[in-house]
Amino acid sequence: MRRISVLAVCLCLGGYLTGVAYAAEGEKMAIQKGSKVAFQYKLTVDEAVIDSSREGAPLLYTQGQGEIIPGLEKQLEGMHAGESKTVTVAPEEAYGPVRPDALQEVDRTQLPQGIEIKVGTPLQVRSPDGRARVVKIAEVKEKTVMVDFNHPLAGKTLKFEVKIESVQ
Repeated sequence: MRRISVLAVCLCLGGYLTGVAYAAEGEKMAIQKGSKVAFQYKLTVDEAVIDSSREGAPLLYTQGQGEIIPGLEKQLEGMHAGESKTVTVAPEEAYGPVRPDALQEVDRTQLPQGIEIKVGTPLQVRSPDGRARVVKIAEVKEKTVMVDFNHPLAGKTLKFEVKIESVQ
């Protein structure tokens, strides 16, 4: 007879059990909604490594809470601690397509003093809720510049190499 142990909290609602996760003794729990997951990753875009956790602490998130991009979260579902795989995420499930309406014309006098005004120059702006965000100059005109408010990875296909460290 196999011994079964409960690896997640059971919620008892009206006599019905929900949110139950079981694994046979010695088996590893699969990533599912509510799992606390730690994983290492290397992110490549257009053959260039743009981010990695390999030299530091793993990334921690809760499955199903929208804490990581949807396409990556979807492809991690069902994995177990110790597993590795390569995940490709299309723009629609990452940072979306490039939106032409995310370009805004700004008077040059509104730019910070002393910055180099050229295409690609990054600018830090604050959203109405106070969060800092980096945007870039997309076009330079005589009295204005076009500022691109798209996410830097909008329109990009992302390739992740992931290794699941732990699932709780």
